[in-house]
Amino acid sequence: MIRRGTDPGRGLWSVPGGRVEPGESSRDAVVREVEEETHVRITPTGLAGVVERPGAGGIVYVIEDWFARVEAGTDPGQPTAGDDASEAAWFLPEQVEQLDCVPGLLEVLREWLVVPPQR
Repeated sequence: MIRRGTDPGRGLWSVPGGRVEPGESSRDAVVREVEEETHVRITPTGLAGVVERPGAGGIVYVIEDWFARVEAGTDPGQPTAGDDASEAAWFLPEQVEQLDCVPGLLEVLREWLVVPPQR
């Protein structure tokens, strides 16, 4: 996970991500964004889910979140923050609920069974 270094959500924890570049698939975008924000190479293994979030000026962002594994031959080690992340770290699923996350993240991670249901 990354701590956002810029708005929106500066200082809050989130999953790495960003915009899909022209001509780029969402699968390729997640590989690029994770590497830019954590310096870890990943291989997407499947779509976790899709959410929509409102943006400024009436824009609606469609966000695809992916399951992934660390790319073969890559040492996952300690991720290091890059791009617009101020911090990057690994967390166990049950630890995520203790983090100060961007709005809506914990709810969708629970819905997709990535983190345990709320007690």
